[in-house]
Amino acid sequence: MNAASTPSVASDPLALLIADEIRRHDGWIGFEHFMALALYQPGLGYYSGGDRQFGALPASGSDFVTAPELSGLFGRAVARQLAQALDATGTAELWEFGAGSGALASQLLEALGDRITRYTIVDLSGTLRERQRQTCAARVPQHLDKLHWADALPERFEGVVIGNEVLDAMPVMLVHWNGAQWLERGVALDAQGRFAWADRPTAERPPVEGPFLPGTVTELPRQASGFIRTLAAQLARGAAFFVDYGFPEHEFYHPQRTGGTLMCHRGHQADADPLVDVGRKDLTAHVDFTAVALAGQDAGLEVLGYTSQARFLFNCGLLADLEGADLRERAMAQKLVTEHEMGELFKVVGFVTPAEVFDPIGFAAGDRSHTL
Repeated sequence: MNAASTPSVASDPLALLIADEIRRHDGWIGFEHFMALALYQPGLGYYSGGDRQFGALPASGSDFVTAPELSGLFGRAVARQLAQALDATGTAELWEFGAGSGALASQLLEALGDRITRYTIVDLSGTLRERQRQTCAARVPQHLDKLHWADALPERFEGVVIGNEVLDAMPVMLVHWNGAQWLERGVALDAQGRFAWADRPTAERPPVEGPFLPGTVTELPRQASGFIRTLAAQLARGAAFFVDYGFPEHEFYHPQRTGGTLMCHRGHQADADPLVDVGRKDLTAHVDFTAVALAGQDAGLEVLGYTSQARFLFNCGLLADLEGADLRERAMAQKLVTEHEMGELFKVVGFVTPAEVFDPIGFAAGDRSHTL
């Protein structure tokens, strides 16, 4: 058991709660459980305890930036794909998961206008809900009556789903290859009451054979896959698009990626120690898009396509939008598509219910579904 360089949990409410949870589970919880508490524990977790996360610059007090915060051209381009999906599926409702500050919602409401009758945000954070409402009230007051919130999807629904940077925030299981067997990496308490790593044997393992170097730690995206299966089971008619950073399976589990992809974000800086400052920074892992695509396909959805964010946005008309933009807007939008910024690391995957399959504009050129 290796102790993290973190102070005692004695004075922090969230840390105390997690420590009690560890004690109730015989001194150990899996990292997947730890991450869920750190991010989503009501009133205390990172996403449920405030709205400081989203912003374009560190000076705003934010921890990271998302594409809609960088440029309104992101939402305008995405809206063209969503409009096509609404028409192809004969639906009139949008559902957004993890709407953050409400920037994307306001952009989509502005672009789609009366093409949609209802815009539902699925978000558990009351603080973020209020920020989303304020953002949309300021930018698209004429469409505010279409905005609704939900804690979860209904048992059956119709419409088009959009999720930008939502899959990466879903808790992941950590596994460690010690050279002889796979172990689940979890969290315990050391003699000083600090959070510490601790491993236990597990039957879980990556979906590829490797070879893996001894000491390799990687993530298994069980909750992201489960989310996609649930979505597939409850989507009676419609389509879904997810934008996030990640890789196909063969890159995600590359033998040289010995440390996995788990990362923390705070003040627009990254660190690799999730056991420190719990609840005060974002915890995230890259998306295994092969696992996501297979989960949707196995649950009955058709995969519409998979490509880079840059290619998707260009397919959806971003280049023409840039021609009419001012210099500042062009500079910000460039970050969405340049390879060393968001253009290549971020990917887009699309799904549709089988009876409504269509040729999506976002994957018209550069579709990489064959690499999944």
